[in-house]
Amino acid sequence: MAGNNILDFEKPLLELKDKIEELQSFMDEKGIDLSEEINRLKTRAKNLQREIYANLEPKQILQIARHPERPTTMDYVDYIFDEFLELHGDRRFGDDKALIGGIGTIDNMPFTLLGHQKGKSTKENLERNFGMAHPEGYRKALRLMKQAEKFNRPVIALINTPGAYPGVGAEERGQAEAIAVNLMEMSDLKVPIIVVVTGEGGSGGALGIGLGDKIMMLEYSYYSVSSPEACAAILWKDANKAPEAARALNLTSADLLRLGIIDEIIKEPAGGAHKDPQQAALLLKQAILKTAKQLKQLSVEELLERRYHKFRKMGIYTVTSKTKNLNNVQSNS
Repeated sequence: MAGNNILDFEKPLLELKDKIEELQSFMDEKGIDLSEEINRLKTRAKNLQREIYANLEPKQILQIARHPERPTTMDYVDYIFDEFLELHGDRRFGDDKALIGGIGTIDNMPFTLLGHQKGKSTKENLERNFGMAHPEGYRKALRLMKQAEKFNRPVIALINTPGAYPGVGAEERGQAEAIAVNLMEMSDLKVPIIVVVTGEGGSGGALGIGLGDKIMMLEYSYYSVSSPEACAAILWKDANKAPEAARALNLTSADLLRLGIIDEIIKEPAGGAHKDPQQAALLLKQAILKTAKQLKQLSVEELLERRYHKFRKMGIYTVTSKTKNLNNVQSNS
């Protein structure tokens, strides 16, 4: 465990692991059998990890979702795809490195892949704009989705972004319009769309590639209309209230499955995807292939009808007596 990237709530676990390593070194050096004590501590560490991760607060899940060592879209491509060709540019302005796309095969099944791309270092994050796409990124995604439709390839969208880039240049080039057009086009795309939130699912930046036939989340990811920090700043004028906002936003995978916003939670390795990226990728691959095979059984008409009803039934509302009276007035006029 890299000391610089240990999360606060993991520190008791780190102390146990350090103790195990200390005893192991002492046993090797002195030739004294401490295996019983070491095994006891390993069992205790395993139980402690299970207990910690079974009772995480939303703010702690956010920490895992934002972990600097969490696998990126390209990491998953390397693990999952048999072959992959990245495609560039929106044919209007330029190539956005914060949102990548391309074509490839998984177990000989062709797919078009879209995904937000963060960096692993400060330099890479600056190059990738911390995974915050510009309008040309969303227009590139749309170009590739229309290409997928032409060649009858299912689309995979991997979401991991704090949000769409809010800079002046992005707004001047039509950030909101690009996202809105994507939502409209994805609602009627005639091939299966599989969406997975792999880390951060922030606001319109996530929605720009987030309308799909099946929406899944990795266990320790989040999906929200706003970051907790932004929400706290807007509601309370105090970003320090972010933990309170995180609870109120219902942004965890468990919350969103209960509310019917997502369809499935993909389990992560113990301690999160960054602890075992290869195993995390295997679990993601299994979920994608299972879903793709199910969706490919549907006709285009069935696919679009199901997609329409999926989003129509989201949300809960109540009809008040005032609303009923207003409806009656409108129907009688």
